Amino acid sequence: MVWSLAHQSRSSPGTGTASGVQPQPLLLGRDQVLSFPFLSPLGLCPKPRPGHQAGCRRLQSQLHFFRYGGGPGTMKPVRVTTLLWMLLLVLGLGATGKGSPEEASFYYGNFPLGFSWGVGSSAYQTEGAWDQDGKGPSIWDVFTHSGKGKVLGNETADVACDGYYKVQEDIILLRELHVNHYRFSLSWPRLLPTGVRAEQVNKKGIQFYSDLIDALLSSNITPIVTLHHWDLPQLLQVKYGGWQNVSMANHFRDYANLCFEAFGDRVKHWITFSDPRAMAEKGYETGHHAPGLKLRGTGLYKAAHHIIKAHAQAWHSYNTTWRSKQQGLVGISLNCDWGEPVDISNPKDIEAAERYLQFCLGWFANPIYAGDYPQVMKDYIGRKSAEQGLEMSRLPVFSLQEKSYIKGTSDFLGLGHFTTRYITERKNPSRQGPSYQNDRDLIELVDPNWPALGSKWLYSVPWGFRRLLNFAQTQYGNPPIYVMENGASQKFHCTQLCDEWRIQYLKGYINEMLKGGKLVPQSFGNLLYQQSEACCRALAKSHANGYRDRGTYCLLRLRPHHCCSTNAPPEEAELRQDYQFWSFVRESSGSSSLFHFEGFPYISVFRFYNNYLFFSFSFWLVLGFKN
Repeated sequence: MVWSLAHQSRSSPGTGTASGVQPQPLLLGRDQVLSFPFLSPLGLCPKPRPGHQAGCRRLQSQLHFFRYGGGPGTMKPVRVTTLLWMLLLVLGLGATGKGSPEEASFYYGNFPLGFSWGVGSSAYQTEGAWDQDGKGPSIWDVFTHSGKGKVLGNETADVACDGYYKVQEDIILLRELHVNHYRFSLSWPRLLPTGVRAEQVNKKGIQFYSDLIDALLSSNITPIVTLHHWDLPQLLQVKYGGWQNVSMANHFRDYANLCFEAFGDRVKHWITFSDPRAMAEKGYETGHHAPGLKLRGTGLYKAAHHIIKAHAQAWHSYNTTWRSKQQGLVGISLNCDWGEPVDISNPKDIEAAERYLQFCLGWFANPIYAGDYPQVMKDYIGRKSAEQGLEMSRLPVFSLQEKSYIKGTSDFLGLGHFTTRYITERKNPSRQGPSYQNDRDLIELVDPNWPALGSKWLYSVPWGFRRLLNFAQTQYGNPPIYVMENGASQKFHCTQLCDEWRIQYLKGYINEMLKGGKLVPQSFGNLLYQQSEACCRALAKSHANGYRDRGTYCLLRLRPHHCCSTNAPPEEAELRQDYQFWSFVRESSGSSSLFHFEGFPYISVFRFYNNYLFFSFSFWLVLGFKN
């Protein structure tokens, strides 16, 4: 098999020739197209097949090595210093004789006793009741209400899952899922309509979350609370410019203290921010997310700078005022895809892959664990700023006092991961203007032969998950790592309960965690709902893609075995097809039998049949990770 790559988009199936060796276009940017032919997954000629070997040999001299990265779970992060080790690993994989790298690396093992699973949600995507009971508007309310195509289909979350009025129904669903934890976010404007504690506290908002927490605890479900999942109070955006203003750190600290005071006697796990990188980049760089600002090359760095300060203030407030009384933990949740070098024989590609990870995960994690931004970010942004005629770097600077204050402000590292990108170096001229993408000097590539999922950016590449876990563990001093987000959105055309493809995704990613050795027995996750209007659609909306990207555990019951009727009562919920898969994983991992793939034979193969019922598990699996 010969592979071609496309930049963050799926190529049409069947575009290759019969021999499979003709070059396919690589989308390098908005206006640039480049063709590269590639070798087999291991950088070698494919196994003998009619028409393959001859063509491969003819092109071999002009091909890049394209390493497809399966392999054993002991794989370490890609670094320049490990180039020789990586080459030896590739040669070893080629000699395994076990088929594809993915198959060769499958690990049959058990989860430890006490390992737990959970689900979760975010306030804006699920609660609805956007203007009820004293709630103030959020930046996402304003962003979606403006229309103008900012969200796919001009959808809003005014009602969403109607979770504000369906707490008891949600608790019943959580019981059916047999989860130990439920992660949800608090709506800042529901608690503080203006965003400022000194101005107004919404008692009905306090009561809503207090009742939810009590209901969870009475069902033996541990609440995991995220303080901020993107829905900033609109009045803070109007008055201060949102996260462009350093005063936001103080307002967030006051908001966090209110939450610690109101709920901390029952909540023992706190997450300050969920995926702040996306919040900064898409909200203040590209404008694709609320508040929709396009401050290229400056806005996202300034927003991130203030978010990091806000996180540190919240952590210190808890540490000095509440920890001794409440005995809880405070961390942050960061999302990052794995970046794999296209050519492991090329140090520049290896450095580019490292740079990709530092600009993604290290951007926030390095200040929290080491006190400052990654050196490569400071070097690259500083150099490009100078080339653009600026006297100072566009990347803000922490003072010595701030570095000391920020360092060590996390009791655990929350990690979100969905897919992988191949990375190669590309020098971006500074004359193109400042931007996050240009600052990195790299290209992100995907292999269209990877299994494509519901979201256009999402491919199933399980081996990258394990490598990201290894990277985070070694890079940040072996912190407790909770995997907060992972999962697959539903394919838009899929109207039946057809989730076999999602089980394959879950099987692969969960298997990578089995290779993790010692796992801290705690986890959290993501619960979303669906209902039918003209057709089956998710009520828990994607922020920018409306209801198209659907990551779900259950459907509102519309008709037995079908999800496209508009006549069924919306109150009834139906677990999706692969519920048996989720139930088996969940229940066996907590019993003496543990979770053994061989004990459930139709999850240890890549073929799934209609007579098997599975539960669709688009999950934020959260577990502790230690090697």
